[in-house]
Amino acid sequence: MGWEVYPHGLFEILVRLRKDYAPPRLLVTENGAAFSDPPSGFADPRRVEYLRSHVEAARQAIDAGVPLGGYFVWSLMDNFEWGQGLSRRFGLFHVDFQTQRRTPRDSARWYRDTITSGSAEAAVTHPNTRRLP
Repeated sequence: MGWEVYPHGLFEILVRLRKDYAPPRLLVTENGAAFSDPPSGFADPRRVEYLRSHVEAARQAIDAGVPLGGYFVWSLMDNFEWGQGLSRRFGLFHVDFQTQRRTPRDSARWYRDTITSGSAEAAVTHPNTRRLP
């Protein structure tokens, strides 16, 4: 899409929000990227790198004292984007718009494996955040 990818910017804004407003808790929502995925739509190494680098920036913000309570990816599935229609795909799951079949991309597997291993929870959940069972 031609948008700059600057993971350190996430760190910078989280630290600034903490400094300027001292919130009890912050959440990162709707963070993701659309790239020119191959037609099959399943291999998406740039999205995996995008997520990895932003989760790392979130972890660094926590280490700097930011009360980050969670990091949520935009979006679970490809969908209609207001500014781009169906031409850009942001989802961790590829959606075949003709059949509505949903297939996980490599980024969905990476995100799942990161969360399952516990490393994402440790990386992006503030110690004061109540964890669900």
